[in-house]
Amino acid sequence: MRDSTSIDATDATGTEAGKPGAVSAQTPAAPKRPTPTFERTPRDIVIGAALVLAGGMLWGINATVSKILMGTYHADPLWIACVRQLAAGMIFLVCSAVFTPRKLIGVCRDWRVWPKLVACAMACVLLVQVAYLNAIDWTNSGTATVLQTLNLLFVLLFVCVRGSRLPRVRESVGVALAFAGTVLIATGGDLSRLSLPLPGLAWGLIDALCTAVMSIAPIAMMAKWGNFTVNGMMFIVSGVLLVPFVRPWASAPALDGLGIALMTFTVVGGTFGAYWLFLAGTQRCGAMRATMLGTSEPVTATISGVLFAGAVFTPTDLAGFAMIILMVFLMR
Repeated sequence: MRDSTSIDATDATGTEAGKPGAVSAQTPAAPKRPTPTFERTPRDIVIGAALVLAGGMLWGINATVSKILMGTYHADPLWIACVRQLAAGMIFLVCSAVFTPRKLIGVCRDWRVWPKLVACAMACVLLVQVAYLNAIDWTNSGTATVLQTLNLLFVLLFVCVRGSRLPRVRESVGVALAFAGTVLIATGGDLSRLSLPLPGLAWGLIDALCTAVMSIAPIAMMAKWGNFTVNGMMFIVSGVLLVPFVRPWASAPALDGLGIALMTFTVVGGTFGAYWLFLAGTQRCGAMRATMLGTSEPVTATISGVLFAGAVFTPTDLAGFAMIILMVFLMR
C-alpha cells in the first residue's frame, strides 16, 4: 500500500505528510519555542532516497506476493488482511515498547484518543487493506497499485475545499491525466466497454479514497504518540475487528513451505519493513522527494506481476499507467 501526496501537504494537515498511516512526526516543541529547522545534507538525501526506493519496491513486490497467495493458494483476501494486520501490528508494538515505551504507555492510558484511534483503524487500515487486496484479486498487482495512486486526487479535493481555492494549472493537468489514464485502463481504449472488471475498478477507487483519508486523519495522533505506537494500535484494532468475520484459524489456506515463506514476507517485509523503510527515508529526504521516488511501487508491482504472477498488460494499459504516474510528478 502507498502513498500520500506531495500536493502542498501543509495545506491539508499543517505538517509535512509522508506515507499514509506512517507519517513522520516528532514530539511537538514546547510552547513559545521556535521549531528547529532540519537541514538536509546531501548524505541525508542520498540515504533517504535509497530507503524510500527500497520501501516502495517492497510494497510493489508485496502486491505480487499477495496475488500469488490468492491465486495459487486460494487465500481469501480477508484472511490475508486479518493475519497481516495482527502480525504486523504486533511487530510495530514491540518496536514501540523498545524505542518509545513512554508513548506506548501514554496512549494506553489516554482513553480520550481511543474513539479516533478506532475510527482511523477502520478507515485507514481495515478498509485500505481489504480494498487493496480485493482490487489485486479482481485485477492484478500492477493495476491495483496504479489505481491506488489516485489517492492524490482525493487529497487535492480536500486541500482545495479546505483552502477555498481552485486547483492550480499543474494540478488541473494532473487531474486530466489521471482521469484519462484511468479511462484507458478501465476500457482498454474502447469506450463502449469495460476491459477491467467493474468490481476491480470499484475496489481500486475505494482503496484510493481510503488511502487519501489515511494520509490525513492519523497525523495529529502520530505527532503526539509516534509512528510505531499509532501504527501498531491501528493495525491490531483493525485485525481484531476482522477476527469474528474471518475466523483465521478456521479459514486458513493450505500453505506449503513456499506459501509460508510468502506469507512471512508479506507480514515482515511487505508490511512492517516497507512502512519502516519509507518512513525512515521520508524523514531524511522529505515528503516531496519521497512521493516522487514512491512511484517505484507501481513500477515494481507491474514488473513483478509480469515475471512471477503471469500478469499481461496491453500497450493501452501501460499508457494509462504512465499518465497516472506522470500525474504524481505534476502534483508536487
